[in-house]
Amino acid sequence: PGDGRKGGRMERRVLVIGIGNPARGDDGIGPALAAELEAAGLPGLTVDAAYQLSVEDAYDVAQADVVVFADADVSCAPPFRLTRVEPAPGDGFTSHSCTPGAVLALAREQFGARCEAWLLGVRGYEFEPFVESMSDGARANLAPAVDAIGAMIRSGCFEERKP
Repeated sequence: PGDGRKGGRMERRVLVIGIGNPARGDDGIGPALAAELEAAGLPGLTVDAAYQLSVEDAYDVAQADVVVFADADVSCAPPFRLTRVEPAPGDGFTSHSCTPGAVLALAREQFGARCEAWLLGVRGYEFEPFVESMSDGARANLAPAVDAIGAMIRSGCFEERKP
């Protein structure tokens, strides 16, 4: 019934936060990924998108069982990499901009969060200002990232993925 179970297993509450600025070319990968996953209507999924993480994100993180911070990555091999995020108190932290580790640490300190957290870096190539479309390479990398994260959300099992 209404106990969060599906097929005899608990449905996990997953939050995907797409980070980036769509007006800077491939920097919009995070928000684009969040929008595609939201359109898929996956059960238990909540999505958000922002230019950057802030301290306010800690509350939303604390409400989830699993959090995926999705962002463009200029250093990973295509198409993407998924790595675990550990709490990192004081790691690159101001009231206007935070790292995923700092947001996770704040969620634990302030709200008792014990969620699993992941950083999804999707390979991007072009980050020019005032370019509101992604490069062909970024679009090609986005599709397998959406597919992989969607499959992990459906299965409830997240694992590191490196190209």
